[in-house]
Amino acid sequence: MTDTKKRYGYTGQGLRINLTTGKVSVEPTFPRFDGLIGGTAFGYKVMWDEVPPETNCYDPANKLVIAPGPLSGTGAICSGRTAITTLWPTSWPQSLIASAHVGGELAHKLKYAGWDFVIIEGESSKPIYIYIENDKVELRDASKIWGQGTFRSYAMLAQETSCDASIGTIGPAGENGVPMSNLMVDRSHSAGSIGSVLGRKKVKAIVVRGNQAIHIHAKPDEWEALIDSHRAILGAHTQTVVSRVPSPLFEYSSPSSRWSGLPGRVWGAANPPVTISGDIRDVNHIAYRTCSAEFYLGPSLWNYHVRTTGCYACPIRCYSIIRDEGTAAKYRINAITEQTCMALYGRWFFPSLISDLDKPVSREACLVGSQTMDDLGLWCNYGQLHRDFVHFLKMGYWKKVLPPDEYKTIAWEKFENPDPSVLQDILPRIAYRRGEFGRWLGETTPKLLEHFGFTEAEWQKGQPDVTLYWAHGHPKHHSNEDDGQIGCVLNSLYNRDPMSHGHINFTRCGLPIEVQKRIGEKFWGSPDCVDAIGDYKPTNIWKMKRLQWVVARKELHDMLGICSWTAPWEVSPLREKGYIGDIEMESKVFRAVTGISMTQDELDHAGLRAFILQRAYTMLQMKTKTPRKDHDQYPDWIFYDKKGKAPFTKGTIRMEKADIEKSFELFYELMEFNVETGAPTEKCLKDYQLDYVVPVLRQAGLI
Repeated sequence: MTDTKKRYGYTGQGLRINLTTGKVSVEPTFPRFDGLIGGTAFGYKVMWDEVPPETNCYDPANKLVIAPGPLSGTGAICSGRTAITTLWPTSWPQSLIASAHVGGELAHKLKYAGWDFVIIEGESSKPIYIYIENDKVELRDASKIWGQGTFRSYAMLAQETSCDASIGTIGPAGENGVPMSNLMVDRSHSAGSIGSVLGRKKVKAIVVRGNQAIHIHAKPDEWEALIDSHRAILGAHTQTVVSRVPSPLFEYSSPSSRWSGLPGRVWGAANPPVTISGDIRDVNHIAYRTCSAEFYLGPSLWNYHVRTTGCYACPIRCYSIIRDEGTAAKYRINAITEQTCMALYGRWFFPSLISDLDKPVSREACLVGSQTMDDLGLWCNYGQLHRDFVHFLKMGYWKKVLPPDEYKTIAWEKFENPDPSVLQDILPRIAYRRGEFGRWLGETTPKLLEHFGFTEAEWQKGQPDVTLYWAHGHPKHHSNEDDGQIGCVLNSLYNRDPMSHGHINFTRCGLPIEVQKRIGEKFWGSPDCVDAIGDYKPTNIWKMKRLQWVVARKELHDMLGICSWTAPWEVSPLREKGYIGDIEMESKVFRAVTGISMTQDELDHAGLRAFILQRAYTMLQMKTKTPRKDHDQYPDWIFYDKKGKAPFTKGTIRMEKADIEKSFELFYELMEFNVETGAPTEKCLKDYQLDYVVPVLRQAGLI
C-alpha cells in the first residue's frame, strides 16, 4: 500500500488492537503524524483525537499508545526508550494524560517487527497477552500466567515464545487494580503507573520480536563518523563528565558525579573479578564509568557488582547486575538483582536507614525491596510510596487509622530495628489490596490522605524534610534541590513527575559553576541562566529560557526515543574543548537517520508543540481556563528552611513565593501563554501549528 510506504527511520505503519472485538488493523503512520516525530507526540495526538477528555483511566474508552521514535532500532546512541501514553491512574483529582518512558529492548523490537506505534483500545473479557512477530499479531490466552509475578511471567513467556523477544508484563499489583503499579519490561525496566490500566483491560503482557531492517538515510561512512563524534562527548550516567573523587586523570571532581569508575576499582562479584585499568576517559571504557549500585547503595557495593547492563544502543550501561549470595539465602530471594534508580531504595522504608549506606542491613533492605516490588509489579512513584509510609510511621498515624486487629498483624518493631523480611509482608499487602493498609497505600497520595482524613494541603506543608510531596498525585523529582526556580516551575508544569533530566544533567554534570556559567552563556545567552546549587539568585529571563529549552528537549527526547538520563549533550568530558558538548547532536542524528533537514530550533519547536498539545488536553480534562491556578501548583515546603535561612542565602535551597510567581510569568511570556491564566493563547496555538486545537478550546469556553 502506498500510504504505508516506509521512510528512512520509520516503518510507515502502526497497529490498532481492539481488545473488545479482537480485531487487529494496520494504519499508516503518514500523513496523520507528519511533523510529529514519534513517541509522546504520537500518543498525545491519538488521545486528543480519539479519547473524550471526561474519560476515566479505567474506562474501556481509554487507550494506550506505545510509540518508539525514528531513532529506535537504528543504533543511534542512547535510543532505547519507548513512550507509552495513556490516562494516568495516579493523577489527582482525576486521571490525567501522561506518558511512561521505558527502556530495555521494546523500542527497537517494535521497529524490527515493522511498527511505528501500537494503539491498544477496548477491554478484553479474559486475560490475554499481545504477541507481535513481524506481521503476525495475536491475542493469546494468558490464563496460565495470570496471577504470576513478573519474573515468573517473563520466564514462562520467553519459553512459550522466544528468548530473544522483548517482554513486558504486569504483576499482581496491576492485575488487582493498584494505581501504584507498572509494566516491567525485560525483567527490570519499569514503565511506571500503567500496570493497572493494562490490568483492567486484562492485558497481562506484550511480547514483541521482529527481524526486519530499519533503513537510514546517511551513507555508512557518514553514519560512522557521526556516531564516533557522538561517542566522544558522552560522560557517565546523567551526563556527568568528571570524576566523583579527585583523580590525576581529571581537572575537576564532584561528589554528585556518577562517574565513579576509576582505575583500580574492581567488579568484585564478576567471575573472575574485573579490575578497571587504563585511561577511563577513553571511549572504549564508557561502560566502566558508571556503577549505579555504588551510587545508590554505597561503596561496599563494588564487592557485589557483577557487571553493568542497560538498554539497546546505550554504551553507558547504567543498570547494575548485583550478586549477593548471603542476602539471597537469608531472605529467600534471587542471588542476582538487576536494577537502577528508585527500586534500589528499599532501605527508605526504615527511618534509621534512609541516610545510612554502611550497614549490611541497608544493602539487604534494598535488594529485598527491589526484587519484591519488581516481582509484584509495584511502582513507588519515585519514592512517594516510601515517603508516605515513613511519615505515617514516624507520626504514629498507622496506629490511629488502621483497625486494631489489622494493626497488630504487622511487625512494626522490624521497622524500628531494621529487618527487611517485613517488606515481604507489607508489599504483597499493597499488591493484593489486603486490608486498609494495603488497599490505600497503593493509591495515589491524595486518595490515601482523603481516606484517612488528611488534606493534600496538610501533606504538602507537612514536614518538608520528610514528605516532599508535590501536587496532583505526583512527587517532587529534581526540583529546587537540583535547579532552584527551574526545578520548581518544571515540576508544576506537568501533571505528574515530568521525568525530565535536561536541567540536572547540566547542574549536576560535575563541572564548577564558573564553567557551567561560561557554557550557559554560550548556549542560552547569559551566565545568569544557571546558579550554583544552594546558592540561588533571584529569577531572570535567562533561567526561564533555559527552562523552555529543557521542556522542549524533554518532549523531543521522548519523541525521538532518546534516554533523558543521558541526553542532552551540551557538556562533554573533553577538556581540550572547554568541556563543551554538542547542543545540536539530536538534529544531526535525526537528519542522518531520516534525511529530513530540520534544524535543532525546528526540532525544539516540535517538542514544545507536543508539550502545548498535552497542556491543552489537560485543560479539557480539568475543564479549566486557568491552569495557572488550577494545575500549575507547588507545595509550601519549597519556602521553608529548617535552619531559618532566608531565600537567596548561600547554603539553602529555600525559594521565595513572589520570585516563583515571577518565574511563571516569565515562562508564560516566552511561551505566548496568557500570563494571568497560564493558558496557551490563540496566537501561541497557531504559531505552533495547533490550529485544530483552537475551535475545540473555544467551544469548551476555555480560550
